[in-house]
Amino acid sequence: MLDKPQLRRMLKERRRAIDHATKLAWDDRIGARVLAWWQASPGSVLGVYWPLAGEPDLRPAYAELAEAGVRLALPVVLARDAALGFAEWVPGEATVADSLGVAVPAELRMVERPDALLVPCLGFDARGYRLGYGGGFYDRTLAAEPRPRTLGIAYAFQLATFEIGEYDIPLDAMVTEV
Repeated sequence: MLDKPQLRRMLKERRRAIDHATKLAWDDRIGARVLAWWQASPGSVLGVYWPLAGEPDLRPAYAELAEAGVRLALPVVLARDAALGFAEWVPGEATVADSLGVAVPAELRMVERPDALLVPCLGFDARGYRLGYGGGFYDRTLAAEPRPRTLGIAYAFQLATFEIGEYDIPLDAMVTEV
């Protein structure tokens, strides 16, 4: 079994190697599954993410959700060792890069923690545990009650075996392109 840093490097390389047309098709499939998940059990606010480093780009699905009246919120890093905050965001609104290079709304309209979150995964296992970039932001966010519903977002090849840490929290469900 690879250690987490090795596994992260390998999964990032594999994600970068996806050809553009394949990635677009896979992202469309994942987006359709996200829409179906939300429609089956809607909430009041959906926490989404801005795609980084080859993560599935679900912005077309976000636009459909917003058009249907769903309130969306992007995560905001408030402090290095803290849970994420969330700022309301409407597709098409201006974003700026935060100190970590992550897009956040240019105008921060902070909201309560969303009742459901889309969580990007660098890797995931069969039990629903997520391998992220190692900052622990999502695990700290999910540790507080009441816990939001979570849907992990990844490509099927990112299924992996890795050690579970003391603070790792499994996601409720995963969605991939298959």
